[in-house]
Amino acid sequence: MGVGTYSQIYIQVVFAVKGRNSLIHSSWEEELYKYITGIVQNNGQKVLAINGMPDHIHILIGMKPSCCLSDLVREIKKSSNAFIKEKGFSNFKFEWQAGYGAFSYSHSALDHVIAYINKQKEHHRAKSFKDEYKGFLTKFQVEHKDEYLFEWIDKGHEDE
Repeated sequence: MGVGTYSQIYIQVVFAVKGRNSLIHSSWEEELYKYITGIVQNNGQKVLAINGMPDHIHILIGMKPSCCLSDLVREIKKSSNAFIKEKGFSNFKFEWQAGYGAFSYSHSALDHVIAYINKQKEHHRAKSFKDEYKGFLTKFQVEHKDEYLFEWIDKGHEDE
């Protein structure tokens, strides 16, 4: 980037626990969010909001154009995975699912997106993660094939 280039890109990143298992426990989710915020900051970017549910996470990141999103997400997943294991947070094998969703926003939309992320727990009383995620893809006109989305586990339909 040349001198005099001032830019900020706002991306909401969404990814799930492998198999969409509800392994992120409320007793340690806050610590996980703080740790992930640190990873993002150490990479020179900023977290504007972070929250989630036991089976997935949302992170709104203010990024510099020089930042490579896929590298950042890989680092977030790898390091937070190791952090969860090291701390012995989960009694089960914890792993993030391959892949992620990334959705960009204008500066004027930030307040709305931050409020949305901060109210994750309320949203999911009425809407499943699957419906939420597919809603993002539709709203952002992201072409996708359902079979390539996260491995959905529909509770109660495992044996179909």
